Amino acid sequence: QVHLVESGGGLAVVGDSLRLSCAVSGRDFSTSGMAWWRRAPGKEREFVAGISYIGDMTYYTDSVKGRFAISRNNAKNTVYLQMNSLKPEDTAVYYCARSRSRYSDGKSEYLWWGQGTQVTVSS
Repeated sequence: QVHLVESGGGLAVVGDSLRLSCAVSGRDFSTSGMAWWRRAPGKEREFVAGISYIGDMTYYTDSVKGRFAISRNNAKNTVYLQMNSLKPEDTAVYYCARSRSRYSDGKSEYLWWGQGTQVTVSS
């Protein structure tokens, strides 16, 4: 059984930073790509960032490049999303997801999802 639990969301103002964490239980974390997705109010779910199973490859949607950084610690079964220079348009529920493959570029098949953590950025 695989469980993903996000934490670290909250309220921020423009320019602030937040760090999201996703603790993953279950087997094979170190051989799975991981990703962060988000769903803003009234919008479809959007791929934000992905990381390969050993962290050597990362992927970002254009709107967060240079501001967000995804990382992972396989010894702790945890993936992170460092979010800097936050903007109001970053307001969304952020979801951690585990890929079926070793890579995670947003086109992978994501079989396991967390419950989400709310990030609200005010101006």
